[in-house]
Amino acid sequence: MNDDPLLKYRSLFPILEKTTYLVSHSLGAMPRTVYDQMKAYADKWATRGVRAWSEGWWDAPLETGNLLAAIFDAPAGSVIMHQNVSVAESVIASALEFKAPRNKVVYTELNFPTVQYVWEAARRRGAETFSVKSRDGMTIELADMLAAIDERTLLVEISHVLYKSGFLMDAREIIKKARAVGAMVLLDCYQSTGTVPFSVRDLEVDIVVGGSVKWLCGGPGAGYLYVRPDLMQRFEPTVTGWAAHADPFAFETGAIRYAPDARRFLHGSPSVPALYAARAGYEIISEIGVRAIRARSEKLTEWFYDACIEAGFVPTSPRDVRRRGGTVTVSVDREGGPSSPLGLAVKTELERREIIVDFRPGAGIRVSPHFYNTQEELERFIRETQQILASGAWKQHAGKGVVH
Repeated sequence: MNDDPLLKYRSLFPILEKTTYLVSHSLGAMPRTVYDQMKAYADKWATRGVRAWSEGWWDAPLETGNLLAAIFDAPAGSVIMHQNVSVAESVIASALEFKAPRNKVVYTELNFPTVQYVWEAARRRGAETFSVKSRDGMTIELADMLAAIDERTLLVEISHVLYKSGFLMDAREIIKKARAVGAMVLLDCYQSTGTVPFSVRDLEVDIVVGGSVKWLCGGPGAGYLYVRPDLMQRFEPTVTGWAAHADPFAFETGAIRYAPDARRFLHGSPSVPALYAARAGYEIISEIGVRAIRARSEKLTEWFYDACIEAGFVPTSPRDVRRRGGTVTVSVDREGGPSSPLGLAVKTELERREIIVDFRPGAGIRVSPHFYNTQEELERFIRETQQILASGAWKQHAGKGVVH
């Protein structure tokens, strides 16, 4: 497994030189070429000044979006960049009319909290929200999800891969049910883009959001929004601004005339530095291909899952690799379970030893090997965790750990 051709890309990630970095579900390793991208941004600002806006900066949200579009098979011009998922979903929410009887928004209780906040806030405008419960705290039963989607449903908001457990939702069946009753689906692909291959055209999904912080190795400040091209004209967001105008430099006053394309989902001036930085990761992911990344991920996580059991740990992610994204969650406290504070203390001691993972109550320690990781690094995680538990080294961190 350690002679995999993808390991030639390890040299592109500086942090791997001294750190066992197994936290790509949270913040992907920075590509070395980010330095080049940021220098290009700074050089343009330094030498072109205000002219930089018309020489690439103003078009950066769409041009950077096109790089992402190629990764998940979206048409060129259908992906626009935002600061984060909260903003992207708020833009969509602001464009919807919540009129009974079709005013229901369905999501799951295992969605990342930020998106739950967005849709709960929409209740003030007439939305009725329905949160599908988890039977085990880690997964969502497909039958429960499908049962919640009915003729009153306006929108279904689901995470393609659940952040807490790495559980891979059956997006295809959910989209199929939503379409049958006339509802739209917003698919949050934050934890899948870059590690789980999918095609927005094949899925026939209506809206996709996500960010670049994790598996795309694109850093913070580069969220994205895809809207199916034939649906774009239906949306007139009230979370808007001059960048969404059909002719922003006409400086028209009064009501906005929306751009006819994906620019209609913009608002104010774009965060240009973040978009420059994100391109480095996108280019690497595109060069490798997500299918190759997924194949490597499956091999590493399958081995790791079994090795954790052999070591006496309790994996809390689904056993079937087909139902997991790139993350394996593991409880190191057989008696206390995945919410035990022991897991946080162990994670903190691992971090002191330059082994970077993270901890979530109810899930345990989250471990995410990416294409640049080796089996030896996973072996080191297991070996060092066993030593920390056996020696009691975790005790110095009891009650002091930080959840990243």
